Amino acid sequence: MTDKELIQAFLDRYLLTISKPGRYTGGEFNQITKNWEQTELHFAFAFPDVYDIGLPNLGMSILYDQVNRRDDALAERVYAPWEDMEVLMRSHSIPLFSLESKQPLKKFDVVGFTLPYETLYTNLLNMLDLSGIPLRSGERSNDDPLILAGGHACFNPEPMHAFIDAFVIGEGEEIIHEIAEVVKAHKQAAAPRLDLLKALDDLPGIYVPSFYAVSYAEDGLIKEIHHIHKPEKTFVQKRIVKKLPKPVTNFLVPNVKAVNERAVIEIMRGCSRGCRFCQAGMITRPVRERPASEILEALEQSIESTGYEEVSLLSLSSSDHSQIAELIPQVMRMSESRNVTFSLPSLRVESFGPELIASMAGKRKGNFTIAPEAGSDVMRTRINKSIDGEDILATATQIFKMGWTNLKLYFMIGFPDETLEDIEGIVDLTRQIRSIGKRLVGGRVKIHISVNTLIPKAHTAFQWLGFSEKESILEKYRLIQSGLKNTGIKLDWPDYDNSMLEVWLSRGDRRLSDVIEAAWRGGARFDAWHEYYDVDIWQNAFGSNNIDPTFYSTRSRCTDEILPWDHIHTGVSKKYLLSELEKSRALETTADCRQICHGCGIQANYTISCENIRTESL
Repeated sequence: MTDKELIQAFLDRYLLTISKPGRYTGGEFNQITKNWEQTELHFAFAFPDVYDIGLPNLGMSILYDQVNRRDDALAERVYAPWEDMEVLMRSHSIPLFSLESKQPLKKFDVVGFTLPYETLYTNLLNMLDLSGIPLRSGERSNDDPLILAGGHACFNPEPMHAFIDAFVIGEGEEIIHEIAEVVKAHKQAAAPRLDLLKALDDLPGIYVPSFYAVSYAEDGLIKEIHHIHKPEKTFVQKRIVKKLPKPVTNFLVPNVKAVNERAVIEIMRGCSRGCRFCQAGMITRPVRERPASEILEALEQSIESTGYEEVSLLSLSSSDHSQIAELIPQVMRMSESRNVTFSLPSLRVESFGPELIASMAGKRKGNFTIAPEAGSDVMRTRINKSIDGEDILATATQIFKMGWTNLKLYFMIGFPDETLEDIEGIVDLTRQIRSIGKRLVGGRVKIHISVNTLIPKAHTAFQWLGFSEKESILEKYRLIQSGLKNTGIKLDWPDYDNSMLEVWLSRGDRRLSDVIEAAWRGGARFDAWHEYYDVDIWQNAFGSNNIDPTFYSTRSRCTDEILPWDHIHTGVSKKYLLSELEKSRALETTADCRQICHGCGIQANYTISCENIRTESL
């Protein structure tokens, strides 16, 4: 029997003995299936979490669509198997396989992992192992697939450097085709694997970690990062797509209930606000907008092709879209005529007013979400979220007046120079909003607040700060919990130890590759799931490698220190980020850069006009 036949026989026998068998069958509505033998290039796009989490991922959907548009290539999908499926696969020597054709992952030319967050890393190793692909890039031969990774977590690729052949830094819509051409030429020439990596290294936006050497000083700090073959190549600059292509509309309709089941249209990319804690806002600059007509057409097509009953407009700051005032009423009319719910991600209080809220007040109301982020005006100034408490209360009043009853609020704690008064401000603001809601909509009001802990991420103004100590964070959470007791307000926050793992992996250097592998070998899986994360496994992994985890977490970093990600450039300069840190300490704000250029580096590094590129498609 062929590998494919063995896999199918295994599924026929055992599929109904496991939980959620639809995770492994494929065949979803809008799945794209091509002839394996008649297609020259074979891509597998992998998400290192279960199907239910991975299938709605927009980035992976975009790449799946892009590659399958090519006549010479196919793209298939694979997700991390749940523990019951993994046990069966290992006990019957069944390799990890794609959903579309049931081919073993090892037979593909390229396996591309989507990494939106760092707590997926041990699952990635587990998927490689289940596939029979060597974990470390240096151990792979010409017979093994090219292992790629991309996504926001890859803006600090160093902790995973040992396992990934090449990282895609930045946006993938164009570079995926350049990768396909390089892989095709390599395959036709039957060239050595090293030649393939060298050709990829020539592509802007590709980081081949094995071509870089890192040396360390006696105190453990990085001494130097340099390219082994090209001393003049001192950094990799992210790829941007200057004009956004038409959005994906033929979304896959899941076989089992997924974490999100809705048509999602990205209306703009990037953000000009400059919140000092926000990595996404820094790494996705410059802002590019899709025209309202294209967005409406895409929403119509998405509803037609999926049957979804919810549509959502996606961006970091949807209310900043220059055509939002004309777009929202049209979307509302469309959603009501089709009897679907319309939703937006969390909105910036400072960029939408009563008119916009009123235009969203249709018959089918979901949750309304706003993000004050901090409880005091002083702290919002420090993080460059320049709104005051009165504006937030006025916005909440308008939301309830327009008939919404469910309001979700996002806050963060652990900011620099934060006091308990700032934390009490979260309680006071939330209670005031609840009082407004009770006055306007009565007992139907439901307030849900989510309080996260600041993780000082790479490429932000706070990247030099240490992560807050555990007792400090727990004291602040207890204060919030006590202040909201018996109010009926729903409160949730992440486990500190779970957050610590994200800190280690997002702020670490390449020495953490050994820690990640040790944790995986010690049983770490599904670390993003609170009930499966085991901090003791990770502590043991650090200990077995003689590495102090606090070196990466609570330690503040000197501003002249070489950071593990310094050779990965977002276009936003380190000098600009440092100036933002200094302004935070001085309680100074930086205005939206659509009003005035603050010299972050994007225009100079990409030789573009941010204003022209933002409006090019409009």
